[in-house]
Amino acid sequence: MFPLILVYVVLTIIRPQDYVPGLDLVPILPVVLMLAFGAWLISRDKTFQAPQFIILPAFLLILMVSEVANGWTGGAVDELARFGPAVIAFFVLGAACSTQKRVRTAMTVFVICAAVLALHGIEQAKTGMGWTGIPIGEGGRIQYVGIFNDPNDLGLLFAATLPMAMFLGRPGAGTMRLVWLGAAALLLYGILLTNSRGAMLAVLVVAGCYVWYKRGIAVAGVLGIIGLTVMKLLSSRMDELDAGEESAAGRVDAWYAGLEMFRDNPIFGVGAGNFTEYNELTAHNSFVLVIAETGFVGFVLWLAFVGYGFWMMLTIVRHVRVPGKDATVEADWATERQMALTLLLSLCGLFASAFFLSRSYMIVMYLIAAMVAGHYVGARRRWPELPFFRLSDGGWRWVPAAMGTIAGFFVLVAVLLRTV
Repeated sequence: MFPLILVYVVLTIIRPQDYVPGLDLVPILPVVLMLAFGAWLISRDKTFQAPQFIILPAFLLILMVSEVANGWTGGAVDELARFGPAVIAFFVLGAACSTQKRVRTAMTVFVICAAVLALHGIEQAKTGMGWTGIPIGEGGRIQYVGIFNDPNDLGLLFAATLPMAMFLGRPGAGTMRLVWLGAAALLLYGILLTNSRGAMLAVLVVAGCYVWYKRGIAVAGVLGIIGLTVMKLLSSRMDELDAGEESAAGRVDAWYAGLEMFRDNPIFGVGAGNFTEYNELTAHNSFVLVIAETGFVGFVLWLAFVGYGFWMMLTIVRHVRVPGKDATVEADWATERQMALTLLLSLCGLFASAFFLSRSYMIVMYLIAAMVAGHYVGARRRWPELPFFRLSDGGWRWVPAAMGTIAGFFVLVAVLLRTV
């Protein structure tokens, strides 16, 4: 099961089937996923001990219902085919990442794949063409194939995997430390080559959260201001970052359109994938996209899915144990916390980027979320004192949280529209 889902991760990110002649004729990606799913079905490692394993299938159901509610019954089947693989991959990878060794291995695969895409971008920047046959994009921004054809998606991947590279290169990693730190530098350079403002801000968020954890909010705030100033100097697109700039103004207008769609269709939204049927531009915000397309019901589920991931990793990071005398046990707990902090920072980078992109249904998001859920389930087995999250114990909290988030977007857009 674990090797098969890792192959699926590699194929999803590196995507040889999109540029190697002949592979495009073979349904290699769905075949590997189905094999992994079959292995999961007969495996004893199956787990449903995290709320996300209930929430995600329910969200898929709402995606399907949103199409039916808007008059297109056939759209339910399309949504099952489109988002179903993300649900399957989440279940399989989440069950597989039950040990520290497997989480570390999964991080390794993600970092190596991201580094390969960064090397492709460097070749593009130097020669104008990558080995995939994809030329460098408009404005000299690097791009890849398939789901990473947009430079912003590349930046999102690099920002989310950067903390993993730093974890793998932590002190004590031995001779491989320089390799992983080199990979981290490669990812940072790749982000610069994407010239993605969202990815650059995501790096700033990741760094700020780490400094906040280590040194406090005051130091994080000062370094954040310095970091933002440096980024504005490094990127001309960052220098244009304000609400009145044409691209930013278009995003605000799209957010406003999304909120109007929600106002007209508050229960199930306008239907999954239908945002651009009502507005020329996509939402440019993963939260607004879900609000508009799946309504309040879908957004509550999606917000809960995202929120539980953050909550779980914060629980491990903040958990206080009475130190024991067994050095091996204490070393294991230190590693547990380091892994949780790494995944928490990856989530921060992922969703900081997603805040400026319409990537609510992107497979990479759910693969990383699977690592998070799997890590927590495994951590509870190793450390039974960690709390068990149940929807029945506090799932109702996501309803007022969703209401507050939507209200916050209405206020934010109202303020931004006045500055355009």
